[in-house]
Amino acid sequence: MERLDELVAYIAEIVVQELQGAPKVPGGECTIPVEVSNRHCHLTRETFEVLYGKGKELTPLRELSQRGEFAAQETVTLVGPNMRSIEGVRILGPFRKFDQVELSFTDGFYLGMDLPVRLSGDVAGSPPITIVGPKGSVTLKEGAIRAMRHLHASPEEAKRLGLRDGEKIAIEVPGPIGVVFQNVIVRVSPNGRLAFHIDTDEANAAGVKRRGFGRIVKG
Repeated sequence: MERLDELVAYIAEIVVQELQGAPKVPGGECTIPVEVSNRHCHLTRETFEVLYGKGKELTPLRELSQRGEFAAQETVTLVGPNMRSIEGVRILGPFRKFDQVELSFTDGFYLGMDLPVRLSGDVAGSPPITIVGPKGSVTLKEGAIRAMRHLHASPEEAKRLGLRDGEKIAIEVPGPIGVVFQNVIVRVSPNGRLAFHIDTDEANAAGVKRRGFGRIVKG
C-alpha cells in the first residue's frame, strides 16, 4: 500500500506541474526540466544478489526520465563509518558494471563521510560504505559520492541548444529564492533526455521540491 501511495503521489505531482506549465522569467521562458535526485544507489548484479539473494531480479517501480533507467521497488540500508544508518535508499536499474552510492552533503555529514563531488562512474578513491539488504550486506571499498550537478541531453537536443558533451554551463532556476547553478556538466548520450539533475541540498537551496524548470544562462 505504501508503494502504491508513493506512485499515486508521484503521478499526481507530474500532472499538476504539466497543467501549470513552465514558469516565466525575465529574458525568456524556462524550458530546461529540473529534476531532484534523492539519495540512491547503482549496483552490479553480483552485489545485488548478495543483498537480495541468488537469482533475484530488480522489480521496476517507475520509469525515470533517462531512457532505459528505472527506480526499483527494492531498497537498502546504508551504514556509515560512524555507525549511523539511512534506511529505505532506493536502487536504480538496470544493473551496472560498478557499484555507486549517490548522497547529498547533508547525508554524508550524517553518516560521518567526506563525500567527493564526482561525475557518475568516477568512484576511484571515494569513501567506503556498507550496504545492507534483507539477505546480506556488502562493504564497498569505494563508491560513495556526491553527484556533480549535470544536464542530460540527447545529441539532437544538444545540437538544438548549442551544447557539447563535457562542457560546463550555468543554469538559472528562478523563484522566490532562485539560484544560478554554475559548473553544470553537459552529458550527451543517445539515450539521454533533456533534464537538469540536482541533489536534495541544491534543490532546497533553490526552493525546488521534486521537479521544476530552468534556463541556460549565457555568458
